[in-house]
Amino acid sequence: MNTLETTQIECINRSDFEILFNDHYSRLCAYAYNFLKEQEGSEEIVQEVFFKLWVNRTDIVIQTSMESYLYRSVRNASLNLIKHINIREKYKQHNQEAIAYSEQEDRDPVNASELELKIRSSIDQLPEQRKKIFILSRYEQLKYKEIAEQLGISVKTVENQMGKSLKYLRTELAEYLPLIALFFHHFFNGE
Repeated sequence: MNTLETTQIECINRSDFEILFNDHYSRLCAYAYNFLKEQEGSEEIVQEVFFKLWVNRTDIVIQTSMESYLYRSVRNASLNLIKHINIREKYKQHNQEAIAYSEQEDRDPVNASELELKIRSSIDQLPEQRKKIFILSRYEQLKYKEIAEQLGISVKTVENQMGKSLKYLRTELAEYLPLIALFFHHFFNGE
């Protein structure tokens, strides 16, 4: 399979691809496991790398050996998954902190708790990519350019998706607007 160390792989046929898969699958799963410490996730990462390689074979230009390309792809996919998991965990933590805050809020605990649940529910209703962008912007406090780089999309797309998110949330949370300013001020300033 070393003959695939050319710059394009569009000419690879199914049997050569199966050989490539069989030759590297186990070692790549072990490599992914070094990052993820989880067998099922490691296997999914490697399968996804091979799937993308096959689907995009006419467009991919490889500047290194196929083996280097596969290891780099598995490494990047593993690190991206770890980032995604960390973001999801931080999002959960933010929600738990917000719930704790709303429970301690002595001015109007019922409204604060209700507001947090409504905000969380509204954010969860956003389409997946829009939700990711919103969380990275508002919870992770990343700049639009950083979000675009992390998600592999344009800054314009980030701006567009944030605009749609904010418009949707303004509509969904219209009855809570007076409390939202107080909530987010506390939430982001840790008061």
